[in-house]
Amino acid sequence: MFDFELIDSSLEGSMMGENPAEQARLATMAPRLRDDIGGLDGYTIVDIAPVRDKALSHHLESCGNCALSFAREVGAEIAVTGSVQKVSNLILNINAYAFDVETGRPLARGSADIRSNSDESWRRGLAYLWENVLAGQLEDAR
Repeated sequence: MFDFELIDSSLEGSMMGENPAEQARLATMAPRLRDDIGGLDGYTIVDIAPVRDKALSHHLESCGNCALSFAREVGAEIAVTGSVQKVSNLILNINAYAFDVETGRPLARGSADIRSNSDESWRRGLAYLWENVLAGQLEDAR
């Protein structure tokens, strides 16, 4: 499970730069999803520390198969990436993807739209995505 990335396509982001509150929210996303995935039978979370800096220096959703390469380096069988796309302070989208490292085959993918840029909406959006989409797909993948 790699760290979530922020895709800020809002005018605010291009004019004002990074928003510290959003960065703090972003930092909570992967740990929450790691805990959820680690709670499933048959899944063990692999420490990404040896490749974290490399992963953070790439945009994992658009770098080809670099997430698979990084996951392979740490001995993971599944690579999980995530992002939050900010269209505006009212419209955001949480995305997560899981791929088989050996084959590159998608195992799980989902998206949740949220309406408001707050701690609560990000938390609820990720919980919804996990409970209603990703958990079942990952259970079926094992």
